[in-house]
Amino acid sequence: MDKTASEPLEHKRHTLAHLLAAAVLEMYPDALPTIGPAIDNGFYYDFEFPAGTNIAEGDLHVIEERMRKILPTWTKFTSRELSKDEAVSSFSSPNGSNKYKAELINEIISKNEKITFYKAGGFEDLCRGGHAENPAKDIKPDSFKLSRIAGAYWRGDEKNKMLTRIYGLAFDSGKELKEYEAMIKEAEKRDHRKLGKEMDIFEFNDDTGPGLPLWLPNGAIMIEELEKLAKETEFKAGYVRVRTPHIAKDSMYLKSGHLPYYEESMFPPMEYEGGKYYLKAMNCPHHHKIFAARARSYRDLPLRLAEYGTCYRHEKSGELFGLMRVRMLSMNDAHIYCAEEQFAGEFKAVNDMYLEYFKIFGIDKYVMRFSTHDPKRLGDKYVDEPELWKKTEDMVREVLVGAKIPFVEVPNEAAFYGPKIDVQVWSAIGREFTLATNQVDFAVPRRFGLNYTGKDGKEKTPLCIHRAPLGTHERFIGFLIEHYGGNFPLWLAPVQVKVIPVAEAHFAEAEKIHKALRGTFIRSEVDLSNDNFGKKVRTAKLSRAPYFIVIGDKDIEAGKVTLESRDGGKVGQMKLDEVLAIFREKIDDRK
Repeated sequence: MDKTASEPLEHKRHTLAHLLAAAVLEMYPDALPTIGPAIDNGFYYDFEFPAGTNIAEGDLHVIEERMRKILPTWTKFTSRELSKDEAVSSFSSPNGSNKYKAELINEIISKNEKITFYKAGGFEDLCRGGHAENPAKDIKPDSFKLSRIAGAYWRGDEKNKMLTRIYGLAFDSGKELKEYEAMIKEAEKRDHRKLGKEMDIFEFNDDTGPGLPLWLPNGAIMIEELEKLAKETEFKAGYVRVRTPHIAKDSMYLKSGHLPYYEESMFPPMEYEGGKYYLKAMNCPHHHKIFAARARSYRDLPLRLAEYGTCYRHEKSGELFGLMRVRMLSMNDAHIYCAEEQFAGEFKAVNDMYLEYFKIFGIDKYVMRFSTHDPKRLGDKYVDEPELWKKTEDMVREVLVGAKIPFVEVPNEAAFYGPKIDVQVWSAIGREFTLATNQVDFAVPRRFGLNYTGKDGKEKTPLCIHRAPLGTHERFIGFLIEHYGGNFPLWLAPVQVKVIPVAEAHFAEAEKIHKALRGTFIRSEVDLSNDNFGKKVRTAKLSRAPYFIVIGDKDIEAGKVTLESRDGGKVGQMKLDEVLAIFREKIDDRK
């Protein structure tokens, strides 16, 4: 679901999912509707169509027009509560019952929830609610559009039947819809999967396995630069670095609560020496063990343990997406162990670090998404500590309000051990990304028996802040590729300078300049190919290197080089020492 959309817009999108189902069932009465939620920028609905019925992209316009024809008849929603038998029978037809709706109804019964149906016009569906009050009035006919068709396994499980998913876009106005479509068109040009391949940043291989990226030399450079930035920033902020194994025994994850809360997202265990070992899906339990390795007192706090830890998540095949959703991720992780009275200062410092990074990367639009718990799910989805939930959520809210940080509050999406903040950012072209996280943990330190001696000599349990300002290498580099369109700033660019000799007679001087650049740790490449000068320049520009150094007769005679910028054109002729000084300043300042 769109993490920053207003509630009325979410209700419109939800209503349009119903409207899509109504239109499809009018046109294909034997189709079986399943689920249809509001999502980022729109909605979708999954259907099982009868054998022999093939829905193609070309059919979307016709379905869309049917939706617009029905819309004026939907002036309100009415609801009613049904028994299980009534609900199941309402989805029966001469062709049999709808097994998908029956499964949903059984789940609702198992949770002791009410079975509610909502009706608009002549269409009624199983639903919890949340619709436009008067769809005919509230939804503008030009504000939505069916966008694409995809296959989707029922409940996202590859073992289940493949359904047909119809996606739609929806906004408050036709103008916003057109703006979004223009942004998507530009995003396709900047697609990190396309540019990542063109720029030799990363690769996926069937033999390595899906969701497991291979970082090519250019990608490895970007990773090293990001790690360098994080390490410098964290060193100044008082963090200490640690390293932890990629696997651990099941006993540790049982103690942390990740088994069973998180088991479905972990790879299956390995049997070894009579025990079970899991690939590390998160760094926090390892860091808790490091905290516990020594006796601690209040003088040791806050203790900030940092690691670029590699984790492995068992993401479903259908959910993998380039670098944005992978099975191996290297996380800019840290855990801050602090006393309760230190919490506000530490939590604010983490948010300040986010803002510092936003300036470096030119991220102008952002919002903190504050996720809280659902009191009804204690013991099920969340640890059963109602007083601590209220206390820590109030503490987080107080810091956000006091620091005047923009945030939206979202219920029932906290981590199982405490409230969290997901950082939503927008790229240069207006595309939204979930970039990083900042979480509070009041439960797991106690499970691990983490203690420190307070000023009063008594043993106390620290609070733990989980934070990852740069997220993972995978997601963050995917974001940066699209944010910059591959035109990275000098400090981050895999190739910073291209040296271009005008003719073969200038090769020796060009190599000398190349070596001088490399000698000052500036990443350069020299073009010694047989291509003519014009082609070399075109090739250099296609490489997206921030700078080009041209060397010809006039340059050699003057004892200078000609410097050109990718973004600003010709800079001029100058001595190599002057060029090196310019590069060094821009790189060191990360301008």
